[in-house]
Amino acid sequence: MIKKELIIIGAGPTGLVCGIAAKKAGLDYIILEKELLVNSIYNFPSNMTFFSTSKLMEIGDTPFIAHNDKPTRREALEYYRRISESWNLKINFHETVLPKTLIKKDDRYELSSSKNTYQTKYLIIATGFYDNYNPIKVPGEDLTKVKHYYDDAHQYIGQKVLIVGAANSACDVALETFQKGAHVSMVIRGKGIYKGVKYWIRPNIENRIKEGSINAYFESELKEIKEDLVILNTPRGEVILENDYVLAMTGYRPDFKFLSSLGILLNSEDKSPIHNMNSFESNLPNVYLAGVILAGKNTSKLFIENTRHHGDIIIEDILNKKNA
Repeated sequence: MIKKELIIIGAGPTGLVCGIAAKKAGLDYIILEKELLVNSIYNFPSNMTFFSTSKLMEIGDTPFIAHNDKPTRREALEYYRRISESWNLKINFHETVLPKTLIKKDDRYELSSSKNTYQTKYLIIATGFYDNYNPIKVPGEDLTKVKHYYDDAHQYIGQKVLIVGAANSACDVALETFQKGAHVSMVIRGKGIYKGVKYWIRPNIENRIKEGSINAYFESELKEIKEDLVILNTPRGEVILENDYVLAMTGYRPDFKFLSSLGILLNSEDKSPIHNMNSFESNLPNVYLAGVILAGKNTSKLFIENTRHHGDIIIEDILNKKNA
């Protein structure tokens, strides 16, 4: 049994913010990360550029210097590595917190991971959402040609690619694969490109669709995926397209089952966890939530730039309790 004053689950940017605040406060803490440092960013597309500026992604009072206004994935990985190193944060990598293991004993909790059993007074859950994609739930989704995470355009050169979705990621992927020589089609449930698409992306994708460089099927749905084709339901009836890859850019969600298994209560409509709006404490005493998981299904509402203060608020609440 390892005893800690505070356990933080997740070593993404929000988890690092919480770790920095805990270290400043002199708390005995540990960050448990099931995979890698800022694992979600590591799994972003290799050539990705963030929508946010480097200034808005800064944490730990450490400047984020990038070559351009909007940093790349590679620059972000290096920045957060330096953050972890310069603050000498205590992080256990490749250690998964197990579901259904949070047990309240007197004024402390017991929690089990894939490697250890812990006892702690306080717990912060900062697990993000990128590990859990929204399935499209159609026959053939389990084929290897179907991808819910975009990596790099090179493998799609000369290939027939179907993009599912019409938000920022879907439009970005459609444009990049088209520019690298893929034959791109999009299947979109709505009447047009998602209204929230960034202003510098929208004209490009709409012009490519208008000129016929990218084929878009609006008010349509993917019906079935087969080895060499896809079947769409469209306003004009069923359409069959030759196909090599399906890139389902349908978004991601927090691990609601994991949260529920720990005893976190979720709102029935949007699955957002019930919490104190001022302290981010959950329905469980001394168990806090930080980062995008607070948005439930509405993950587009929270980003690094508007959650990087969560750690300071939570640690302040913990210190107030300790000093009461």
